[in-house]
Amino acid sequence: MDYGQKRTGIAVTDPLQMIASGLTTVQTPELLDFLESYMGEEQVERIVIGEPRRMDNSPSGIEAEIRSFIERIKKRFPDLPLSRQDERFSSQMAVRAMIEGGMKKKKRRDKAAVDKISATLILQSYLSSKEL
Repeated sequence: MDYGQKRTGIAVTDPLQMIASGLTTVQTPELLDFLESYMGEEQVERIVIGEPRRMDNSPSGIEAEIRSFIERIKKRFPDLPLSRQDERFSSQMAVRAMIEGGMKKKKRRDKAAVDKISATLILQSYLSSKEL
């Protein structure tokens, strides 16, 4: 997940956990309800949430809000493992990927698309780090 104050990008992986794919973007106030519904339909082994950090490796300003959200997830899904993944530059990389993929400028302005691609990059980074 690429957690944001307004919306959160969500990505999923294949059963072999090799490839991350963007799933959707959800309004953050509706995120826990979305996860409850999604987990009722799909098997989820783990939640991976981006960990935004500044260049000096200190937590970004939204980190307190993310930690509060994590506590709510743990209460609602106590048996579900949760991991964090460094998400520095994920938004910039998402925009670059959109440009390189030939996405029109108007579509690149769609913040929800950027959030979904950022979530995909975060999850792919997590999957790649597991292989090391």
